[in-house]
Amino acid sequence: MQKQLDKLIQDIKDSYGGRHAGGDTDMKKKIYADMTKEFDDNLEVKQGNKYLKIVTKNGVWGFIVNTDNDKKFNKGDILKAAGYNAPARNQARGNILTGYNPTTQLFWTGPAYLRG
Repeated sequence: MQKQLDKLIQDIKDSYGGRHAGGDTDMKKKIYADMTKEFDDNLEVKQGNKYLKIVTKNGVWGFIVNTDNDKKFNKGDILKAAGYNAPARNQARGNILTGYNPTTQLFWTGPAYLRG
């Protein structure tokens, strides 16, 4: 699961970096590079009893189910944050073990709501 979690973290970083890529002046390029480095440096995973919480500098990106004993979700399911300490348990936004689409299912701001 660690390999898939590392990939998710990298996909989140890539989403942020892609949004802030470029810049038409050297000053903007430096500002974007500094912003991207700060975002990357402050992205971390915190272990809980049932979930892994992905935290940014300013809040929670989302949660990953980290148990086989959840009645509604599978281990590895990506859940949007309902608040700082709790996931939204309405639906999974993908699964790090079985796959997700980084282009449509997650963004640097959090997991995307998928219409079914």
